[in-house]
Amino acid sequence: MTTAEILAKIRNLSALVVGDICLDRWCMYDPSLAEPSRETNIPRIGVVSGVVTPGAGGTVANNLAALGTGKVAVLGVIGDDGHGHELKKALRARGIGSDHLVEAPGMQTFTYTKLMDVRNGVEDLPRVDFVNASPLLPEVERQVLDRLQLVIENFDVVVVSDQAETHQGGVVTPAVRDLIAELAPAYPEKIFFVDSRMRIEHFRRVIVKPNHDEAQAACMRAFGAISYPRLLRHVEGKLLIVTHGGDGVLLVTPSGETWVKTKKVENPVDICGAGDSFTAGAALALAVEASPAVAARFGNQVASITIMKKGTGTASPAELLAHEDARD
Repeated sequence: MTTAEILAKIRNLSALVVGDICLDRWCMYDPSLAEPSRETNIPRIGVVSGVVTPGAGGTVANNLAALGTGKVAVLGVIGDDGHGHELKKALRARGIGSDHLVEAPGMQTFTYTKLMDVRNGVEDLPRVDFVNASPLLPEVERQVLDRLQLVIENFDVVVVSDQAETHQGGVVTPAVRDLIAELAPAYPEKIFFVDSRMRIEHFRRVIVKPNHDEAQAACMRAFGAISYPRLLRHVEGKLLIVTHGGDGVLLVTPSGETWVKTKKVENPVDICGAGDSFTAGAALALAVEASPAVAARFGNQVASITIMKKGTGTASPAELLAHEDARD
């Protein structure tokens, strides 16, 4: 299946991103404005401009929309705060549905604030992240579960973005994982595609996509040895996708392992969000019945374009077609 054939079929798909839907705030600061505070004598960081984009699972949704997916929506939890308002506005600007987001009063919207020197565009100061240190309230979790069950029939692709790195996790709680494990076999025609930074071994009956480090860590946590076939059996899945950056992708199925090589991109501009770009491309390709190997190549093709852009970039159909022509 060619890139053009995949892109043509993507237009007919609908995709839902479930999990940690965050806000990315890109703030340009001017070091010359770092005059000390009169009250504390601590130098300030003088932000002179900024942009906001959907982050974490929102980055996946952004990539899905940019690839031409017919309908894209997100399901997660945000606060009743300014960052939540900015996130919904950023999603709507990209044609991504935000109606399924649960607003939780008293909870702050998960936000990454990235500080970059206006003189060179380099992010050179510590991030300021707005994180939630407490588990979801039961009533908020219940809303997430109910909404997922209510809307699942409306989507062809379900991407689970479990990106919270705190011990208690984020939106994808054990109850959410259990529901996904029930829904996946109940809807075999749909693609359930999971990306989890710290808990990949806890998912069941879905396609799981860790990177190399995440896969090894999951193996050690689950059974104390590194074995990808065993990890696949552990999650009761039919496909394990282990990404290795510019070296390619290892596909693990019950019948064996297959390497999908990729052409390494020299001097990438920004690898932030590369995994999310791969996830969007690979999940969509699988949904249009591309083989796992073709899906992996398509996901890598998407990522190879986005890493040549500042920030969490996306790849358009025109860029992908031009990229394929250049490879030929």
